[in-house]
Amino acid sequence: MFNWNIAYMSAPPSALISLRPPTFLVKRVQYLGNVGDPYGSNIIEVSAEAANQYKYVVRFEAPNNGQSWTVAIWNSLTPDGRLGGWLGNACRTFTLGRGQVRYIAFDDDSHGGWAAAPGSSIPVDGGGRYAATWGEFNFGSVINFGRSAFVVSTIAAEKAGLEVQGMRICDVRTDTCSSVDARNTAVHNAYTITTAGNAKMGGTILPGPARLAVSIGYHGFSMP
Repeated sequence: MFNWNIAYMSAPPSALISLRPPTFLVKRVQYLGNVGDPYGSNIIEVSAEAANQYKYVVRFEAPNNGQSWTVAIWNSLTPDGRLGGWLGNACRTFTLGRGQVRYIAFDDDSHGGWAAAPGSSIPVDGGGRYAATWGEFNFGSVINFGRSAFVVSTIAAEKAGLEVQGMRICDVRTDTCSSVDARNTAVHNAYTITTAGNAKMGGTILPGPARLAVSIGYHGFSMP
């Protein structure tokens, strides 16, 4: 189904690298997880060759046509410990050119999301919230007994009356996916305004390494 870098797919438990230095102190507030010390160090970019050395890795891929895309990733908590990482508090922002792939590694008990939009920035609503299509995640969640989870959501964009961007997130080992197309008409296992009350959307991964693939600008069929 997917065309993967072999090193990225493998994850030998004996070789997995934590993002934490030996003296790392995890900051947890109301079960909202690890935000890194310093803030944001729980989310880093890694090379394709080194990706298999990390426990939780997400592979982001842009379409082969059209303009470049911006991706912003945030922790659920802000640097001052408030809930609201999605209010312009991205700790990692990067650009994806046509067909470009980037690998991002996450530390244990990381909770947050990302938004993606074409162009050089992510649109925001009147309250400063990222108002593009989101991918939401947690990795090795303490309150979920070490499980990881993911889901696509268009709620922020819809509430703001802004354009919904296509996105697909898949667990590459089980082919469990959450997706919406660019028209928000082909919705699979994802949150929209109409499905917001369904707690069973998205995918869950058993404790251990996780490998997610994110197709940015997804159109509801194989990317061109």
